[in-house]
Amino acid sequence: MMLIESTWQDTITFKMVPLSNECPYVECIFDPSSKVFVIISKITKTSLHMLPKLDEYGKAISGTKGAKQERKSIDTFQEYYIEDVESIDEITNHFAINAKKFDTNKFTKPLASTPSIAAVVD
Repeated sequence: MMLIESTWQDTITFKMVPLSNECPYVECIFDPSSKVFVIISKITKTSLHMLPKLDEYGKAISGTKGAKQERKSIDTFQEYYIEDVESIDEITNHFAINAKKFDTNKFTKPLASTPSIAAVVD
């Protein structure tokens, strides 16, 4: 895999992308707002989800209480959520070919606190 700079919900972050078909992961991305590294595996699992009920034209059917829903069985990729910064570093160092050159710390480590405007004025 390779580490690249990217965006997530209008915030700069990093992700790992596979470089070959043998890679066990589809994608890995760091969510800067929650400080969680999400790993999306190629392993699929079947889970139940509530989805909008559709008519024969593919439009959502609405009822008196809003859109009608139905429970469907869907195959989804297995996801793993890593919150520990040391574990994130270990995973990126193990799987990313450019881990030594790419600085993940600027995304994972908390920023030093900056003085407030009131403190600067006083």
